[in-house]
Amino acid sequence: MIDATVANFETEVVEASNTVPVLVDLWAPWCGPCRALGPILEKLEVAYEGRFKLVKINTEEEQELAAAFGVRSIPMVMLLKDGQPVDGFVGALPEGQIREFLDKHVPDSAPEQADDAAEQTETETPPGPALSPLEKLQQDLATNPANDSARKAYVELLLKNGRPADAKLAFEPIAGKALGDARIQALADWLAAAQATPSLPTVAALQASIAANKRDFDARYALAQQHMAAQQWTAALDELLDILMRDKNWSEDRARKTFVNILELMTPSDAPKPAPGQPPVTDPTVEGYRRRLSMTVLS
Repeated sequence: MIDATVANFETEVVEASNTVPVLVDLWAPWCGPCRALGPILEKLEVAYEGRFKLVKINTEEEQELAAAFGVRSIPMVMLLKDGQPVDGFVGALPEGQIREFLDKHVPDSAPEQADDAAEQTETETPPGPALSPLEKLQQDLATNPANDSARKAYVELLLKNGRPADAKLAFEPIAGKALGDARIQALADWLAAAQATPSLPTVAALQASIAANKRDFDARYALAQQHMAAQQWTAALDELLDILMRDKNWSEDRARKTFVNILELMTPSDAPKPAPGQPPVTDPTVEGYRRRLSMTVLS
């Protein structure tokens, strides 16, 4: 199995396909179906004993190659012979169907099979369940990586599901747009809190520090981050308000900015727009904290 890049594509894929069929697996780290398909393809490369070559292309890192293949959805698999694509499929097929696909193109007869019964079972695997919200967003991004709305929703859902490492990878393409987008700014703050939490003192330790010194703003902010990571939004807002009441400009306005970002996160991104001439429907909790912020800052 080879990882293809723009630099080695000509050699590892185009030229290699003049000698042996090359199976190209276009995938991305955040794609669940891709992670299911990859091990099957690697297993088959071994089983077919060199009668085809497996090459993987990370579409997040090699967007030029993804565009060249016309990727609209992943996982996407293409078979090349003599420098040209001859067949392909989209989606995580079961092993039996992939064997049928390969047997139409690779040299000689079907490979030896260690367990015919097992293969038959795999071939007859029923269709999988409907896509989960995460998988649907993955497919949306595979079709259009520049869909910022889908990407923001995907990052948010990953954070809600306690997957900050995956959220960080998915967030990177929009990180540079934070200054012009309130939702991206808010997600950046949430992601920072989720990443910081493992290295922060425990909630009990932070509360003890604050009890000993009400102006321990570092401890208060760390506690707010703990609450953010746990999606305990109002508890985080209370800690930030306490900082603002004692020092409005603490840490270059850090507490106020984070407070505003939490209010953004508490507002559903898909909230319906009000009818013409009607005021927006707002969450009373959000509005209450918004008023408390204004009173604190202006006092």
